[in-house]
Amino acid sequence: MTPLEILLDIVKLTLPGLVVFATVYVLMKQQTQQLLMTRRSEQQAESRKITIHLRLQAYERLSLYCERISIPNLLLRLRTEHMTVSSLKWGMMQAIQQEFEHNITQQIYVSDALWQVLKLARDTTMEVIDQVAARLPQEATSEDYVRELFGFLGEQEKDPLKTALLAIKKEAALLQ
Repeated sequence: MTPLEILLDIVKLTLPGLVVFATVYVLMKQQTQQLLMTRRSEQQAESRKITIHLRLQAYERLSLYCERISIPNLLLRLRTEHMTVSSLKWGMMQAIQQEFEHNITQQIYVSDALWQVLKLARDTTMEVIDQVAARLPQEATSEDYVRELFGFLGEQEKDPLKTALLAIKKEAALLQ
């Protein structure tokens, strides 16, 4: 056999093998990509489920936060007999700040717009507490302060905490 015939025999034997190899390679690559896309899709679906659950929990916690920092609820929790106006005011302000700090991590699960509404509600509630205390005479009692707070709240057309609760409900409804 001549070297040319040997070379031709080698080509005859390897060429079909290369064709089969290329075909298998292309088919395996396509199948692998399809499998990866399916797994990625499944992971994204699972991630969405977890995220929705976490977001719903955040909405629940922030709703509770709004309830806990409402002035009537603060007064029920904090007011004791013979409290001064100053101690009641600072107790309510401190409770609001502690509640806010306790729930600050929830902001990663809600929109920036909702978080701003919640901060505005907090700030407005603190301003009301401070402004009503500032309007009272020096000798006023905590009973006078409570009466003034409820009177002020009764005069208000909009309650920032109710607005915040409504915003929470609207945003939570978008998840479904």
